Amino acid sequence: MSGGDKYVYQSGFGNHFASEALPGALPVGQNSPQVCPYGLYAEQLSGTAFTVARHANQRTWFYRIHPSVVHRPFAPYNQDGHSIIGTFDARTTEPTPTQIRWLPFAIPEDQQVDFVDGLRTIGGAGDTALKNGLAVHIYAATTSMNQRAFSNSDGDLLIVPQQGRLDITTEFGPIMVAPNEIAVVQRGIRFSVALPD
Repeated sequence: MSGGDKYVYQSGFGNHFASEALPGALPVGQNSPQVCPYGLYAEQLSGTAFTVARHANQRTWFYRIHPSVVHRPFAPYNQDGHSIIGTFDARTTEPTPTQIRWLPFAIPEDQQVDFVDGLRTIGGAGDTALKNGLAVHIYAATTSMNQRAFSNSDGDLLIVPQQGRLDITTEFGPIMVAPNEIAVVQRGIRFSVALPD
């Protein structure tokens, strides 16, 4: 964890954790009571296939103010000149055996660019429709994502900041990521990125 990190984290893999924003918000003795504390809605996010044995299930229980079905629907992000590529074939890319290198990407200091608008694809292989492959993106951001959230439906997103910290708020809670640290946001999880520095 980086210096100046204001968050407290729970550590460990394959464990069971519990956290709550308000005292008594978590139901005691059951995951999905008929009436949740504070009038919250119980929702389960499953991380495994339905054929997996119960003891091997990976899941998260969320207790939300509104159920996710009443959130505004997701919409594809289409911005003129936005260059995120998810399928790497002859229609979208030009394969080359030549070694490729480039200068560092310019930081857009004269305009407000958030994490999503600052994403650019630099390479990859495979097809997102087949859920097979990978993509490598780089980002340059000058402002926080205000009143916006992003969800990567193609796969997990590994984020490696190079300059300045990222304050990432996910459905699981906040995480502060500094240069030389990594964050992984799982596929389908909504998140927002703020720039604290």
